[in-house]
Amino acid sequence: MDTSEFVIGQRWVSHSDTGLGLGIVTDISGRRVTLGFPAADEERSYAIDNAPLSRIIYQLGEEIETFDGERYTVRAVEDRGGVLLYHGDDGTDLHEISEVKLAGSVNFSAPHQRLFAGQFDRNGAFRLRFATLQHMNRLRASSAQGLIGARTQHLPHQIYIAHEVARRHAPRVLLADEVGLGKTIEAGLILHYQLHTGRAKRALIVVPDSLTHQWLVEMLRRFNLRFSIVDQGRYDALKEQESDVDALVNHIFGDEDAVNPFESEQLVLCSLDFLKKSQKAQDDALKAHWDLMIVDEAHHLAWSPEEVSPEYRIVEELSAVSRGLLLLTATPEQVGIASHFARLRLLDPARFHDLETFRREEQQYEAINSVVRRLQDESSDISEGDQKLLREW
Repeated sequence: MDTSEFVIGQRWVSHSDTGLGLGIVTDISGRRVTLGFPAADEERSYAIDNAPLSRIIYQLGEEIETFDGERYTVRAVEDRGGVLLYHGDDGTDLHEISEVKLAGSVNFSAPHQRLFAGQFDRNGAFRLRFATLQHMNRLRASSAQGLIGARTQHLPHQIYIAHEVARRHAPRVLLADEVGLGKTIEAGLILHYQLHTGRAKRALIVVPDSLTHQWLVEMLRRFNLRFSIVDQGRYDALKEQESDVDALVNHIFGDEDAVNPFESEQLVLCSLDFLKKSQKAQDDALKAHWDLMIVDEAHHLAWSPEEVSPEYRIVEELSAVSRGLLLLTATPEQVGIASHFARLRLLDPARFHDLETFRREEQQYEAINSVVRRLQDESSDISEGDQKLLREW
């Protein structure tokens, strides 16, 4: 480079340290040029012959910003003694802006801006980005996406259930495995998949008080999901954090209790006992928007056509405002048909609306199951009554 290429007031950018922002030539002496970098509040000197600098000239249509934050669209560029004068449009009038007045921050995000500024990456960096994108595409196309990151032993029945359920939009499912078969792991896999693939962002886990910390540890240790426990102490503390300005705004708009602790985190864990004791907490939990809710020990929620327990009512109201729902419960044989029906009501109240109707359907299922078993036994004949039953189905 010749000394004549540098003029005091010109704007240049450093290849070696783009974080310095847009530099301005402040001194030219001998074989060295000095630039000030206002954005970084630094000054650097370079040898003119091999300075790692590129001249910044904004093109027509690009946006420029001045020190005082005003923005203009470049309509024309003049060279006045080596220092550029931009004619900028602010939406109403044209203005003359010397490049000396340009803001010190600069962001070359567009490829053509980086190209014209002389900012080139090495081939190795390009190959690394290309390989990364290939691996990301392979991972996203994998049928095991969202299921392989958990720190669990991958048992076939758990993977099958998680794979079938997790791919659904807003799944509403009853997990009723025998004790010890890993319902918690299945629920965690489904939740992990839904969060990983973007099908869900906000999740609520409701458990008995004695299992709160067990679930907290399991979700973190096995699935690296950081849930926040909302109990009475944390609930009250978050309520008290409302600022004076927030309180004034809420008062003006008639919302005296706008702070919702259940909206402070995306992943929330709370006990059913806490919700039962606090009506305000129930109301706030209902106001929050949940993509997926998990309820453990759901078979303890007492329900009958004549009487509904407070615990069941709370879960019923929450399930109505949650897009997805996972109920972890004992097997239907253990809890009885009425209790099983109560769980199904939570999943789909429109489908399961009457206990007696459900009982009659169950009896038909038993009859058709008996016929199917006889059909599987090739040595058995089926009666005309069985044939009629099959025709009805």
